[in-house]
Amino acid sequence: MSSIPLVSTDRQARDLEAEIDKISLALSSDQTLKSIIEGLPELAIEGIRRSLTTEKRELTEKLEAFRLAQEGNTALMQEQVGNDLGDLLIVARLAQNWKQKDLARKLGRQEQSIQRWESERYRSISLGNFMKVARALSVEFSAQFQPSHMAKWLPPPDLSQAEVQKVLKHARTHNWFEDQDSDQEDRSKRLIRYVSEHVTRYGTPSLLRTGINVKDHSEDWVLLSWKAQVTRCAERIIDSEQLSYRPLDVSWLRQLAKLSANAEGPLQAQTLLKKHGIVLIIERNIPGMEVDGAAFLVESIPVIGLTLRRDALDNFWFTLMHEVAHVILHYKTGLASGFFDDVEHAEVDEFEQEANKFASDLLVPEELWSRTPARIAKTSAPIENLAKQLNIAPAIIFGRIRFERKNYTIFSDKIGRGTVRKLFLPEVKDE
Repeated sequence: MSSIPLVSTDRQARDLEAEIDKISLALSSDQTLKSIIEGLPELAIEGIRRSLTTEKRELTEKLEAFRLAQEGNTALMQEQVGNDLGDLLIVARLAQNWKQKDLARKLGRQEQSIQRWESERYRSISLGNFMKVARALSVEFSAQFQPSHMAKWLPPPDLSQAEVQKVLKHARTHNWFEDQDSDQEDRSKRLIRYVSEHVTRYGTPSLLRTGINVKDHSEDWVLLSWKAQVTRCAERIIDSEQLSYRPLDVSWLRQLAKLSANAEGPLQAQTLLKKHGIVLIIERNIPGMEVDGAAFLVESIPVIGLTLRRDALDNFWFTLMHEVAHVILHYKTGLASGFFDDVEHAEVDEFEQEANKFASDLLVPEELWSRTPARIAKTSAPIENLAKQLNIAPAIIFGRIRFERKNYTIFSDKIGRGTVRKLFLPEVKDE
């Protein structure tokens, strides 16, 4: 899904044309593309080029659908919106060659009301007003009742009460629900309904990429519960701040890496990402979850979830950069399905290889790493000097050395243990 869900006005069409022109210019020469991502590793150029090529194609298709709809041919636009009821009303308006002001006049309302409703894709409109709009546009909707077992996702049949209680305990500890006083049975039912509603709307994460192999986790109750909570937290931010993500905007990546040098860098990273249309949610791992981080879409907005199950600076920054790499490189080629990662295992496929390489190069460029004496250092001074040269946290380099040497007994006091969780979750104790 593109960052612009549907083109419905001439102004949006003009903005889209300008965006397509920018992407075309960026793709026209390496020099232009490099100027956009100045200072980033060479790997970023090819990855971002692929992402922008896909983005340009999808935006062009959306613009074409709008132009055809203006001429009375809404087939392509209907194909793009699927069964979304709000978008279908917008298509119906375009099919009649009405502007927003024409629909407002028909309804006896201000044009701003239509603008607001359509910007929200009719998500917050009352049922009464929704039906008035539909009648004004000569749109008829029909509904078909389905038994509850067909209409919604159900937990796997082998889900034990112990598993439900494990997630419920985590939910209580981490304040998932405002009402903590309801009885145990009510909370269990509410939790199952909560996860079911999430899966019905967003589907299940079909694959969990652990690095050892690719597993089918579409029925993983614990993972689904965690993703549902991360999504709910992200939705609140997206709705309240009207975020927009632009794949062409990548100049902030180098700044993100340098935030690691600051004591409050993780918090500053969360703010910087949100400024550029990416939501970072910290949600502790539920016992039994082998996930460090995840990246997926909520509507068209990239969401990164981190569990902080390893409370250390080196793990935080590499995991964050790994998930950011998925957003930058795979926005159009996998992010809709989502990535759920255990970053300490070896790479499993080309997506994870690209994300690991991108994250590593962004923090410590490979051309520098391959020739620095810090790589083989047995004392901390050369490593700290390299970190100062790169303006990043020394913990990142110490962590990389531990990983590459497969020796986790060295520099164990240099990776910033116990410094991240307290920034985000100062009042929550370990379970």
